[in-house]
Amino acid sequence: MPLIEVSGLHVALRTFRGTAAAVRGMSFSLERGDTLGLVGESGCGKSMTALALMGLAPENAEVSGSIRLDGEELIGLRDRAWRGIRGRRMAMIFQEPMTALNPVHRVGAQIMEPMRLHLGLSARAARQKAIELMERVGIPEPERRIDSFPHQFSGGQRQRIMIAMALSAEPDVLIADEPTTALDVTVQKQVLRLIADLVAERGMALILISHDLGVVAQNAKRMMVMYGGSVVEQGKTNQVFARPAHPYTRGLLAARPSLAHRLAAHRGDRLETIAGSVPDLFDLPAGCPFAGRCTFTLPSCDSIVPPEISLSAYHCVRCGVPEAILGTFSTHDGSRENTLPA
Repeated sequence: MPLIEVSGLHVALRTFRGTAAAVRGMSFSLERGDTLGLVGESGCGKSMTALALMGLAPENAEVSGSIRLDGEELIGLRDRAWRGIRGRRMAMIFQEPMTALNPVHRVGAQIMEPMRLHLGLSARAARQKAIELMERVGIPEPERRIDSFPHQFSGGQRQRIMIAMALSAEPDVLIADEPTTALDVTVQKQVLRLIADLVAERGMALILISHDLGVVAQNAKRMMVMYGGSVVEQGKTNQVFARPAHPYTRGLLAARPSLAHRLAAHRGDRLETIAGSVPDLFDLPAGCPFAGRCTFTLPSCDSIVPPEISLSAYHCVRCGVPEAILGTFSTHDGSRENTLPA
């Protein structure tokens, strides 16, 4: 039995303009030690997926489908039951530590709270463990700084404190939502290495959300590419990067600045871009969410949900235009390799 299994997850947001589909039919499963990366543009549904998994979707959200943790269905649980799961079984590193941390409480008290609530530790034992966690995540002089307030730490240190909070009750599933936002490259590398070490050490399942394809490539064994609330491509990370099949995935990879682009930037070289803009959630087509921006768009793409096509045992794509997928695998001599199933 998988540690966490998500099947047909939908999140619909009810607003004064009507209902918007923020997440449309997401499915995946994770075992202990698995790492899954979610990538895509802002507004594609990554963070909303994470909030739904934690039972923290906004009040105007209607969550349907299935989320099972060790076989227990989570959708439909009462708040009291969710409070026993959040922090203890599932924990989340939020995107902005300065807004996630309470500015009027000392960081030590915030790290200790999950341990007091979920593990039943005494104040003294929780404080000692909080100091050990702060030291483990690289906070200098933790015995003294445990009584400091969030504003007395740098951005990178606040992110490390968020990691310590998320790990304080030793959860089974860790969700990291843009854990390296606004951090410099050196601190980003340290934070990601720390998360990877702790996941491997404790046998947790990790869901890593990021705009940075390089971060996902280096830190997730599997990845899902999201657009318009839907998963358009998924598979083992090395396979998706080696053979991106969906036109949107290819556009994302092409838009990455290479070393050659950086060296030539002063000469006015432009990066590749994806034509058009991300559609409003209320204007998404009923069929493929990428219809209209995709150069392979057919009239049927707007109305027919694209089928899932398996390219290998661990790599699949949702696209209704075979030519779009075949175009991915052009060989160096100009011929095309047909990798679609017979």
